Amino acid sequence: MIRDGAITLRKQILKRKNEILRDGARYSKKAASVPMQKQSFSLERKEILFTVVFELNQEKKYPINQLCKSLEVSRSGYYKWLKREPSTSELRTGKKAKEIERIFKESKSTFGVIRVQCALKRELGWNINKKAIRRIMRRMNLLPEIRKKRPTWVSTTATYTAENIIDRRFKATSPNEKWFTDVSYLFYGNHEKAYISAIIDRYDMSIISYVISRRNDNQLVMDTVQLAMNSNRNTRPIIHSDRGFQYTSLEYQKLKEQYRFEVSMSRAGRCLDNQPIESFWGVLKSEYYHRNKFNTFKELQDGMKEYIDYYMNKRYVPKFNGLTPTEYRSISI
Repeated sequence: MIRDGAITLRKQILKRKNEILRDGARYSKKAASVPMQKQSFSLERKEILFTVVFELNQEKKYPINQLCKSLEVSRSGYYKWLKREPSTSELRTGKKAKEIERIFKESKSTFGVIRVQCALKRELGWNINKKAIRRIMRRMNLLPEIRKKRPTWVSTTATYTAENIIDRRFKATSPNEKWFTDVSYLFYGNHEKAYISAIIDRYDMSIISYVISRRNDNQLVMDTVQLAMNSNRNTRPIIHSDRGFQYTSLEYQKLKEQYRFEVSMSRAGRCLDNQPIESFWGVLKSEYYHRNKFNTFKELQDGMKEYIDYYMNKRYVPKFNGLTPTEYRSISI
């Protein structure tokens, strides 16, 4: 077991040293060429090794003594290095770290490396590579929550069904071409249940409409669709849904005839057929809902309004060149 631990430590040291050499432009190639066996290290080499000691001690909790011994540097030299005045490059790194921490906290701890990179470029004009951002976030323990997959379901017998026109061809070439809708549940107070119905446009991932209700009934879905169609007149989107009872009801068929939109439905038990809206539920719940407590239905309504405003206007989307859904939609309509 001791031998296995020593091997693991050596691997961690080598991996971290190589990361620093790749990502830190301040370290010259000359430092990497100095053999490990040599006792007389260059200043750059010592800085690399002391940085490895610091990071592995902070992140992996390896003892300072063990790390210094493995890297053949003195403990006294390491502690002296810790107390020294920060270099210009470290001051720059410290400034970056402060801005990264600010952006991460303003996102309510939801931004990962790519969205932090977008925010740095948009807000400050900084072009920082993802590896450097990842190292800083990891060092500061800025870890976004990984959302869990939603379990699959099986639909009940339907009244009015439709073909799966979308058939997982999710890509849209213009706004209001492909909309996806669904109902999800939320809790508030003493485990009281509420329901949220929403429509998302696949082109720019905009939330076209949403309604929150204490009841999961036909009216919840009808209100959602009417709100979306009335705010986007003269559009004839394909609206894709699962085979839930609201979407297979007579009322929904009448709504289809009234607004002349096209209906597409997932295959029974295939939640991935409705992936765009399923993905949004996952984002909403992991980034906001599960991180907050709502004592009343009003608090839940206000909270969802706050998050959707943030999602539409402040949540940068890397594949849209760092634009928000609202910004991307505005240049397309």
